[in-house]
Amino acid sequence: MGLITGVCAFLYHLPQIYKWLLKPYYVTSFFMTVAFLLVRKTPGLCEHLATQREDGNSCDFDWRELEILMFLSAIVMMKNRRAITLEQHMGNLFMFSKVANVILFFRLDVRLGILYLVVCVALVMTCKPPLYMGPEYIKYFSDKTIDEELQRDSRVTWIVEFYANWSSDCQSFAPTFANLSLKYNCAGLRFGKVDIGRYGEVSQRYMVSTSPLAKQLPSLLLFQGGREVMRRPMVDSKGRAVSWTFTEENIIREFNLNELFQKSKKLNKGRGVKVEEQDDSQPEEGSSELHPDTDNPEQPTESKKDQ
Repeated sequence: MGLITGVCAFLYHLPQIYKWLLKPYYVTSFFMTVAFLLVRKTPGLCEHLATQREDGNSCDFDWRELEILMFLSAIVMMKNRRAITLEQHMGNLFMFSKVANVILFFRLDVRLGILYLVVCVALVMTCKPPLYMGPEYIKYFSDKTIDEELQRDSRVTWIVEFYANWSSDCQSFAPTFANLSLKYNCAGLRFGKVDIGRYGEVSQRYMVSTSPLAKQLPSLLLFQGGREVMRRPMVDSKGRAVSWTFTEENIIREFNLNELFQKSKKLNKGRGVKVEEQDDSQPEEGSSELHPDTDNPEQPTESKKDQ
């Protein structure tokens, strides 16, 4: 029964999957991943390649190439054990496959290795992974607005993601953070993001390193009353992030989102009562002021980044 449900779900989402996979980044990455396989197996081309097979068949893998491919499979499986989203699984496959292809092409022919490496570098510079463009309740900060917004109202709790557009981990985490904002955003619990790859001063001010070696991207910081209360991942004495998995369940548990949301709903109701008392005491004809609806979440809108 579970298999049938899974197949039905796959078929239902098949048009969306095709639309997602047909984006230029995934198409080019796929061909770069299978490049050595195509070269080694294409009739008319493989006959002219060098080989270390005893039978001299240059259209089949030799023992060293099989070892490299098996090692690649083991590495991808180990890395994907901690992957959360489909984007992370695909990203690990593409990255390590390209590394393996570089080794295989250099071993086959130095000229082919240099050509493949140049193409890889060109694609990295010109073809970026697609950014998440779905619905979200997220405020995008700049270096000039983040401090002011966090300190505007001491009753508001903020969960802010510090990210960089070049980080694949940040790009993979974007749908999860957006989904959390849709579930938990309210007047007393807000979600924000700041691109510290763009605003270096913010990175230094909040002590979030952008170095790939530090592995602090993305970082989630919880602010209450304008002050940082906690962050994930935590940072050790050497400035390196303690390993932490950015799953939705981990974030809900570590940041006590359910409890924070319940407290924030009470804050919403308190604000609503005050507004109603003010309107009853001073009625104005033709007033078009909107009162906050505390029982229903806001409708999702597309966020705009501060410039």
